[in-house]
This record gives sequence, structure tokens and C-alpha cells, in this order.
Amino acid sequence: MDRHAELAIIGGSGLYTLLKGAVEHLVETPYGAPSDPVTVAELGGRRVAFLPRHGRDHRHPPHLIPYRANMWALRSLGVRQILAPCAVGGLRPELGPGTFVVPDQLIDRTSGRVQTYYDQGAVHVSFADPYCPVGRSTILAAARRHDIDATDGGTVVVVEGPRFSTRAESRWYAGIGGSIVNMTGHPEAVLARELGLCYTSVALVTDLDAGVEGGHGVTQEEVFRVFGENTVRLRELLLDAVTALPPERACPCGQALDGIKLPFELP
Repeated sequence: MDRHAELAIIGGSGLYTLLKGAVEHLVETPYGAPSDPVTVAELGGRRVAFLPRHGRDHRHPPHLIPYRANMWALRSLGVRQILAPCAVGGLRPELGPGTFVVPDQLIDRTSGRVQTYYDQGAVHVSFADPYCPVGRSTILAAARRHDIDATDGGTVVVVEGPRFSTRAESRWYAGIGGSIVNMTGHPEAVLARELGLCYTSVALVTDLDAGVEGGHGVTQEEVFRVFGENTVRLRELLLDAVTALPPERACPCGQALDGIKLPFELP
């Protein structure tokens, strides 16, 4: 059975059945099992893998997601391009519920998460620009085709969770340049870079964070409700972008490891 996939979607809440007719594959990694079996299907002539970030039953909280296993599993199947939709809170009044953002920068405010494959030796991978420029332009073009208003650029602040932010924290995140806040964007992005993968985040704002305009504190029910209301639009956007991504990579992502001696054999 063909396990090969060219690109992948790492889904969040509400996207667990994104690909119809997909075949499930159990993938072993040096870092344990991924969040769930990886499903692979053909879409628009491309082999596409789907992996539910939290597991299909939402059993993995953000701070305990097996990030290293997830990224390794996808690369071992042949994946080189990743689209990563996620739910986020808006840190600016204009980024309210239902807004799409295609971020171009990241601030890591997590703690205790393993964020590298390099456990031995001094290895430093460039991370100045966390997201694939071709993936970002592809997502933005797909949004225009579907009349989806997607904000081009912005900084996502990734917090440890699983609790939501205090009002003081969300005001501080905005003050240091944050546009949106979430709990899963790191270490996914940097692990993708360490494996030479293209990684593009697609953020759906589900709420204004607690310190924005004195709004009420966000609840889990609110996040799930807004994400569910926008699942169809997000699905359309992702499926369009999957078929529009160029098969041959012309971005810098694949050269991120040039000149770096790896401590392991990449699959």
C-alpha cells in the first residue's frame, strides 16, 4: 500500500475528516508514536497526508503534543511541504472572530517543550523567517480566489497553555508586537525547519484575547463554536492551496540544513 505523500496538512479542531477516502497508516518514529495514525489520499493529482495535531479524540493537550514524532513521521512518508491551520486569539481589535491571518513571524513564550532534534552537539539552524514564503503567497492567493479576507503577515505569540491568557498578559503580548496568540505553533515550525520542510501557518481567529478592548475572558466553548462556524471556509482555502502549491520547491526552506552535519540519518 502506497504510504508516500508530497505534502501534509496538520489539522486542529474540526478538521479531522478533511480528506475523504484516505488510507490510514501507522508510522513509527525514533520519538515515539505521532498524535494519531497518518491518513493519505490523492487530491488534485497530489499525494496529501493529514495528521490531527491533538489526535482525533482531542486527547493531547497543547503542551503534551508529540511534536517531534509528528514532524518526523510526515517527513518519513516523503512530505516536504506542510500547511498548518490553527485556532488563535486576536491581540488587536481589527483581528476579531472569523478573521484569517497568514503570519510571517513568531514569538516563542512556551516553556519546557523539547524544540529540537539536536540533543548532542552545537547545531544552530536559521529561523529568522519561520514560515515558507511560497506557502504564504499560495495561501493568500487561494484566499483571494474564494473571497476570503486574509491578513497578510503578523506575529503569532505561542504560549504554553493549556490555560488562556490573563488580561495583563494579552496586553503585554500586543505591546511587544504580537498580532495573534496560540498554543501549538511552536515547536512545530522550528522542527519543520530542522527537517528542511516548508511550513506555512494558516490562523483562524476565534476570539479577541482577554486584554483586548476590555472584552470578556475567552472560553473553550467559544473557541470551538467559532472554529466550527468557519470550518467550511477553512476547508475550501486549504484544499485550493494544496492543489496550487508548486510541486518543485523554489524557496529557501529546503536549503536550511546546507553545510550542517546532522547527528542522524533523515528518512
